Amino acid sequence: MSIDFTSGRESVRKLTDPAFNGFDDGEVSLRPQSLTDYIGQEKAKGNLRVYIEAARQRGEPLDHVLLHGPPGLGKTTLATIIANEMGVDIRKTSGPAIEKPRDLAALLTNLNDNDILFVDEIHRMNRAVEEILYPAMEDGEIDIILGQGPSANSIRLELKKFTLIGATTRSGQLSAPLRDRFGVILKLELYEPEELQKIVERSAGLLKIGIDKGGSMEIARRSRGTPRIANRMLRRVRDFAQVMADGVITKEVADDALNRMEVDQLGLDAIDRRLLQSIILHYGGGPVGLDTLAATINEEAVTIEDVYEPFLMQQGFLTRTPRGRCATRLAYAHLGLPYPEQPAKRPGLDGQIGFED
Repeated sequence: MSIDFTSGRESVRKLTDPAFNGFDDGEVSLRPQSLTDYIGQEKAKGNLRVYIEAARQRGEPLDHVLLHGPPGLGKTTLATIIANEMGVDIRKTSGPAIEKPRDLAALLTNLNDNDILFVDEIHRMNRAVEEILYPAMEDGEIDIILGQGPSANSIRLELKKFTLIGATTRSGQLSAPLRDRFGVILKLELYEPEELQKIVERSAGLLKIGIDKGGSMEIARRSRGTPRIANRMLRRVRDFAQVMADGVITKEVADDALNRMEVDQLGLDAIDRRLLQSIILHYGGGPVGLDTLAATINEEAVTIEDVYEPFLMQQGFLTRTPRGRCATRLAYAHLGLPYPEQPAKRPGLDGQIGFED
């Protein structure tokens, strides 16, 4: 387990974690550089193409853009593409990295006309820093305090026109005043297997990996709707194809490799299945509290909440209730376990059934 300083949470370097981690050292070289090469997200991409063309025709910077959605879908890539399409430079940073107002002031005053400032994990920006951002986004000005105490003076600096692109995996944690200042808000959705198949084939071409349609679809449908996971799996399956096959990824090679890595047909890995089995076998299908579940499978509660649960809930295997987590009928079926018509009662310390921690 390692610490992910970008997201501020503990990261379990697992194959199916959508967050950027040590498996993704070669990811940057696979990222598309134009909207034409960017696969998927057709609704967001279509609208963005119009906004960019209109801004270019007027000779103005693009309105401030907010990109939100699950990790690994291409928010950073899309920000770079916007800069390329607009023909301007981009400066990249993250919300936690901007600790003080003067840090933000230094970034903003060094931008040239129509440049882009990209802030990843913008929902984690310091509130004092955020206050400085409001007039910068709205009026193109910032207030700087010089000196301390009674002799302190406030100076208003005029900024060059710029575009702020914010990316977040938790748009609900953005303050209303900040959210309202974005003129373009785009939500990125999980990808369909057919879209991921195109991404896998494009990446295979760039990496000079031999792959057929069956192999690319096998990887795509186990990638949890996330391009980052698809590219990560492609590189690992390549190793098996190189050593154990003739170097070409076929459906059989991909299936064998992913089974060896304990990723099943729906993209669940060993820890996902252990979590569901614990709820079913130890707690009668739930409800069970998060802390209790974390202790049972020997994982951190925050890791379960941020890494494992989102996908299991999206697939309909897990539900959250006020009393705790519950496994669904689909989870029983996927694990090959009989679904009880009358779930067993589990008296808690308070005499209730399945109390929350």
